[in-house]
Amino acid sequence: MKSPIAAAALLAAMFGFSTAVYGHSHKMKHGNHGAHTMGGVKVTSAWARATPGKAKNGAAYVTIANDGQHKDRLVAVKGSAAKKIEIHTHLMEKGIMRMRRVEGVDVPAGGTVTFKPGGLHLMLMGLEEPLKKGGSLSLTLIFKKAGEVAANIRILSVGAMGAKGGHGHGGHSSHK
Repeated sequence: MKSPIAAAALLAAMFGFSTAVYGHSHKMKHGNHGAHTMGGVKVTSAWARATPGKAKNGAAYVTIANDGQHKDRLVAVKGSAAKKIEIHTHLMEKGIMRMRRVEGVDVPAGGTVTFKPGGLHLMLMGLEEPLKKGGSLSLTLIFKKAGEVAANIRILSVGAMGAKGGHGHGGHSSHK
């Protein structure tokens, strides 16, 4: 571990404590209930739907908040749960809802972007194994300015519509 903060975040993720995933700044602010807030990008409400049967594709959803003074951009996602992970959205074309890959998603300074069913999502293609309710998977979100932010994605039921209570789980970002 590079720091005590990273170690604490990893332990929190392993034992299911509610926490947010942060990137960019190492300046700490202490808030309510012992929570720590760092400037820059934070990822919360990280979840995925369980996949039915032998489905080879799945989707993950997150909320990204930018507490910084400048906009940032999610440019890529990586992880070992799937052969390929892309940022997707849904578009209405000639009365038919279609999924499309997007090159990136801007996160305005002081703003929030929510990935949710029927909208933006992280498309997991070629799953290495089915996503099972109660499990988790690790993804790394890559931002233009904040760099890499590790996120532990909770797997909910097949028909889930969101993470209740806004829980985010994961470790501190690794800056490269």
